[in-house]
Amino acid sequence: MGDLEIFDRIESEVRGYIRSFPVVFDSARGSTLTTADGRDYLDFFAGAGVLNYGHNNPLFTQALIEYLQRDGIIHGLDMATSAKRAFLEAFEARILKPRGLDYKVQFAGPTGANAVEAALKVARQATGRSNVVAFTNGFHGLSLGALAATSNKKYRDAAGTSLDNVTRLPYDGYLGAGIDTLDLFEKMLDDTGSGLDLPAAVIVETVQGEGGINVASAPWLQRLRAITEARGILLIVDDIQAGVGRTGGFFSFEDSGIVPDIVTVSKSISASGLPMAIVLMRREVDVWKPGAHTGTFRGNNLAFITARAALDAYWADTAFMDEVARKSELLRAELEKIAAEYPAIEFTVRGRGLMYGIASTKRPELAGNVSAAAFERGLVIETSGARDEVLKFLPALTITDDELLAGLAIVRESLAAVLAA
Repeated sequence: MGDLEIFDRIESEVRGYIRSFPVVFDSARGSTLTTADGRDYLDFFAGAGVLNYGHNNPLFTQALIEYLQRDGIIHGLDMATSAKRAFLEAFEARILKPRGLDYKVQFAGPTGANAVEAALKVARQATGRSNVVAFTNGFHGLSLGALAATSNKKYRDAAGTSLDNVTRLPYDGYLGAGIDTLDLFEKMLDDTGSGLDLPAAVIVETVQGEGGINVASAPWLQRLRAITEARGILLIVDDIQAGVGRTGGFFSFEDSGIVPDIVTVSKSISASGLPMAIVLMRREVDVWKPGAHTGTFRGNNLAFITARAALDAYWADTAFMDEVARKSELLRAELEKIAAEYPAIEFTVRGRGLMYGIASTKRPELAGNVSAAAFERGLVIETSGARDEVLKFLPALTITDDELLAGLAIVRESLAAVLAA
């Protein structure tokens, strides 16, 4: 632990992941992280969903090296650059047009929270209303506007000020099986005595990542779209963690057939781990005046290079999505086997694509204990949920079958060790 002394002495107490994974990482490739002293760790974390294509994917690294060697523009604010043009052309051709989507693209600041802030602002401007509906266990970022829509008490307590103009309603499944939580939303919208001001927007994750891998059903999402559309409420899908192939399609909402008014995308959009965030919006929603929402780093040209390389390499056809679907079946089947092996623990398995969780309502502390035991055995895997009760599987989409099965074997071994202690 001596190598961590400088971090303990100088870095803020706000640091988080270093406490769960207390080693000094030095290099990485694919699904393997290597420490400064040469130990390898299998990665089931993928930078919290930033590294969908793995660490240091050679396709992106080579494109980046060539761009840097020719003195390509690194910082350009929102000026036109050849890197941005190439990304926009590829994004339109590979993603938007094949899906019949006619979105304008806004480059926000470098993080997902920046994209959420921009989305909420433009929704309020476009509708002239201020209230926003968000859902239980939602996570949308920790800057104040995004934090107001985030549910977790730990994060909200850190705000230091009031968090206003957001109404919280129950997510799909929050009240148990067989209860459609949108009955409440629709009743409150139609009842002048409910106290719910007509919202400017509804913001929703189709799969709640930090909230515990809670999956909204297609019928629930379709009904939510119908309710918002009928009342002139803008629907924002926060696809920051669940998008860019993580749940199967490029966008997590594709399988449901809905078309949101606004979509926030970040994390793996750059493909390489470089900061990048975008807001997609219907043309009529794009009511911004020039310069009304700016930011010094709202156009990361290095990220444009790697993002474009990923679109060309992985999204020219359906082969990549088909592979994610195949690996998803493998992951789910193995997690169901683990759950069946321990019926007394009452595990539930939930997720889509390569975004899964396994949790025990009977033993919520197990997730954290298994995560720690797995790290001792060479696997990086995190937890999620309001009580960190969900062991969260977020491997790279490019992970091999052998690596996936090796990581699952470590989880099995770690679970057995924790239960035997």
